[in-house]
Parts: sequence; structure tokens; C-alpha cells
Amino acid sequence: MSREPHKFEAGAATDVGCVRHENEDSYLLLPERGLFAVADGMGGHEAGAMASAAVVDSLRSIGEPSTVSALLAQCEERLSRANHDLLEIASRRGGKVIGATIAALLAWEGYYACVWSGDSRIYLVRRGRIQQISRDHTEVAELVAEGILSAEEARTWPRRNVITRAVGVRKTLDLEVTQGVLEKGDIFVICSDGLTAHVEDSEILDHAMGSAPQGACDSLVALTVARGATDNVTVVVARYTPRGSTVVFPQAAARPAAWDRR
Repeated sequence: MSREPHKFEAGAATDVGCVRHENEDSYLLLPERGLFAVADGMGGHEAGAMASAAVVDSLRSIGEPSTVSALLAQCEERLSRANHDLLEIASRRGGKVIGATIAALLAWEGYYACVWSGDSRIYLVRRGRIQQISRDHTEVAELVAEGILSAEEARTWPRRNVITRAVGVRKTLDLEVTQGVLEKGDIFVICSDGLTAHVEDSEILDHAMGSAPQGACDSLVALTVARGATDNVTVVVARYTPRGSTVVFPQAAARPAAWDRR
């Protein structure tokens, strides 16, 4: 039986959208193991769907963790394995890139970690405000960060969809990780870029706060489809709803050193 006393209420929704013929997104909901993820495949049709499913399935094999650092270590190992497998598949198919973005939330013992590669996003809604936890791994995001483009110019930049990191793209997988302490009522929204192409952060906030997780997922996907959904769209919402105190005492549960990096 799990020793983890914390509880997440979670939901998920996905749709092929209004333009694509196949859904290349995949998602994972494993609240009992502290795992939530969205992957967005690339490589075209069957290959993209296969890639995102492979990435998500690699995380599905993670067992119940003993510590938060063990959960992160398992996540990184599984994603590295998926990266290797996708590279081998691509090589057998003539070298065409077959990969997927990944955005994952790991939560255990009062802490969370966000792990991502690509432009699928992770948001945190806390105390009535929304914050994008992940940082897009795209050419356009780098140009905005360097001050070369404004946020407004980035919306119509011709190469705005070119990603710079993903699972299955390079021999060495490049993941970004950030972490923090959970607070009661925290809401995490994990999504593919099909959502953020049509829905503003303020709207994500309204839906996440205004409905239970499954209702929020359903309404956000429906809103995207109503606006034309030029890509597949997938949303996972996880709300932290523990019983009792959420105070983490440093002497009892110090943050693992493995999490102290970005």
C-alpha cells in the first residue's frame, strides 16, 4: 500500500482538432505514483503517434517511488531509454526524425518536479494566479529571450513552431528540470502546443479555477476546437487536494540534492 498521504484530483482530454487527420498526442495520468504527462509526436502521421505513445509508455513503467529523488531518477532513465529507442527506429526507417516533446509533472512527499523537452507546457495555478513553469524549447522563444523579437512579433514569426529539443532528436537527451514545494490547492495544467496556439494564459486560469479537473480539460479542449484547432490538442489538469496539513519539515523530508538544478 502506498505510503504517500497526498492526493491529486486529475483529468485529461484530447482531440485530433479541425485540420489534422490523426492524433499524434499522448498523455499519462498516474496520480497514485505522482506522474502526469503530455507528449506531442513528430515525424508525420503514424510515426508521430507512435513516438508520443512510446514516450508516455516509458513513463508508465515507473513503479511506486520510495523517495522524490528516486521518482526523478526513474523518469530520466525511462526517457533516456525512449530517446535511444526512437533514434534506432528512425535509423531503420531511413534517418527521418521520429520524436516527441514531453512535459511531465512528478509529485511525491510534498514536493513537485517539472521535467520537459520541447514546447509542450506546464502551468501552475496558485493563489489565483497562473505561472508558466516550463520554458519553450523553440527557436522563437530563444529569439524573444535574447530581445531579438517581441512577444507580439513571435506570434507570427515564420519559424515559430521549430523546436530545439525533443525526445528522439539527438543522441543525448536534453531535459530541463525545475522543482518546488506543493501547496494545498495547487493546480497544474500540462498541455500540448495545440492548446496554447488558440487559448490565452488568462483563459487557462479561468477554466482551471472554475471547474473540477476533468471539466476544465473538457472545456479547454472544446474552446480550442471551437476556435479552429489547427493542431491536435491535449490537456491534463491535476489539483493537489491533500487531507490535513501540507507543511513539510526540513528535518523529516529535506529536498533531495538531485532536484537542485535547472
